[in-house]
Amino acid sequence: MSQAEESRMKPPLVPLATLLGRELRNEKVETPFVKFGQAALAKKGEDYFLVKLDCQRVPGSPATSFSVFSIFDGHNGISAAIFAKENLLGNILSAIPQGISREEWLQALPRALVAGFVKTDIEFQQRGETSGTTVTFVVIDGWTITVASVGDSRCILDTQGGVVSLLTVDHRLEENAEERERVTASGGEVGRLNVFGGNEVGPLRCWPGGLCLSRSIGDTDVGEFIVPVPHVKQVKLSNAGGRLIIASDGIWDALSSDVAAKSCRGLPADLAAKLVVKEALRSRGLKDDTTCLVVDIIPLDQPVLPPTPRKKQNMIRSFLFGKKSQNSTNKTTNKLSAIGVVEELFEEGSAMLAERLGKDFPADVNSGIFKCAVCQIDQPPADGLAVNSGPLPFFPAASKPWDGPFLCTKCRNKKDAMEGKRPNPTTITA
Repeated sequence: MSQAEESRMKPPLVPLATLLGRELRNEKVETPFVKFGQAALAKKGEDYFLVKLDCQRVPGSPATSFSVFSIFDGHNGISAAIFAKENLLGNILSAIPQGISREEWLQALPRALVAGFVKTDIEFQQRGETSGTTVTFVVIDGWTITVASVGDSRCILDTQGGVVSLLTVDHRLEENAEERERVTASGGEVGRLNVFGGNEVGPLRCWPGGLCLSRSIGDTDVGEFIVPVPHVKQVKLSNAGGRLIIASDGIWDALSSDVAAKSCRGLPADLAAKLVVKEALRSRGLKDDTTCLVVDIIPLDQPVLPPTPRKKQNMIRSFLFGKKSQNSTNKTTNKLSAIGVVEELFEEGSAMLAERLGKDFPADVNSGIFKCAVCQIDQPPADGLAVNSGPLPFFPAASKPWDGPFLCTKCRNKKDAMEGKRPNPTTITA
């Protein structure tokens, strides 16, 4: 084929200004109103929350704005909750490549959330403090919602179809059989508290340490099989919008997801948050810190989220989310609900970094310098663990070769500890 023929077959070049104009128009169409309300009652003073409405994928470009909402429920002190509130967002964003499109950014976000959670945990544990925190972290970009969580705080989605969907997975050992199996397989012990006379009381806990949760940030006084690797779910709403209720376990110990959603339908977000807290207090009393964020994702032409048409709930319920394993490895399901309410883009709950970070993590192999996939530090591969490097001499013979991206020595040690490949030096006997 001649050069002239090839030139005729190529699509005409589009001026850069035209491309930018198209992107701006697309962003404008896809950007709903985001309105929120917050309410809280303190019992121990260990709940914290983060709201940022002015984040930008491209600094200085309002068209690339996204919002972040997060709740941190601390335990054994407040240090871990405060540290995560102050550092987690920055650690997540540092793990996302620069100069990529919005769609690429959204696709990279689930992996960056994992890296950011693990990095934050490593940095906090280096401080030598023993507190811990649950985290429910929500990113809203247009109609796309991405939720990452460790612990037993929760995020639910209430759509205009009247169906309430859980966007997080509870990491309580009492309720989560998969997590109990993972903890015991990694070297932890799961059991109830023994009291005088040999009687067992209370919820299932992990020993050493006695933590009721299998995932958290912090908790240096328990085994490292209590991991900071989050469950991540990403969905896309239709332009009908929807409501998120993000709350600490002080809400969910008192109210079911359905009751919490129904209790505040038809109210503005600020009043809705107050009503959910009031309903939890009326149901159970103030037995724990109780924090609630209500976030409405509203079409541009609607000042408030309209009330849910209750008569359609039963008809719609079977169409919204198809049943799916929490540890689904199908990352490209892209399943659209029959009525167009919610599109599932991603869901993964595995605690294994090799599965969460993937094999295609970007690396500049030609320069001879590798960037750690977790802490984002550049260093020669001899100082860490490179892709497909196989077991190093000090690994146990039964260890499987690492089949993931480059990790520095510090992050490799963290990965091994979470998988039960070496004892945690900070572990104490219960």
